[in-house]
Amino acid sequence: MLRVYLAGEIHTDWRARIVDGAKGLDVTFDAPVTDHAASDDCGVAILGAEDSKYWHDHKGAMINAIRTRKGISEADVVVVRFGDKYKQWNAAFDAGQAAALGKSLIVLQPPEHDHALKEVDAAALAVAREPEQVVEILRYVSTGMLPERG
Repeated sequence: MLRVYLAGEIHTDWRARIVDGAKGLDVTFDAPVTDHAASDDCGVAILGAEDSKYWHDHKGAMINAIRTRKGISEADVVVVRFGDKYKQWNAAFDAGQAAALGKSLIVLQPPEHDHALKEVDAAALAVAREPEQVVEILRYVSTGMLPERG
């Protein structure tokens, strides 16, 4: 079984496209909490309220880091999505963490990010443009089968 952690941008359907496309493959998926409010508020919901927005966010970041570190460390493959609309420093951190742990890293990004992400891309084993390309990589890694060309 191939374990895949889907990190990065949470505002589009890219994760669902990969999970749906990989049906039938011997692959399991894990990911961060993609409910933005739950992710932001987990620290204060569990550890108590904060007067300062900084400490509110800091508590949430620490709790989320536990989940992210666990998911990345247990993964065989880490896919990190850099979207085109939102600042995603967390995605860069996830990519760096995966690379530091020696995980097979696939970066999913639009072409206009190529220059800005050149160092991240250098650590990746593949740079994909679309979630469906990630599915084909997972299919090939899992089965050795190339995509059918029509």
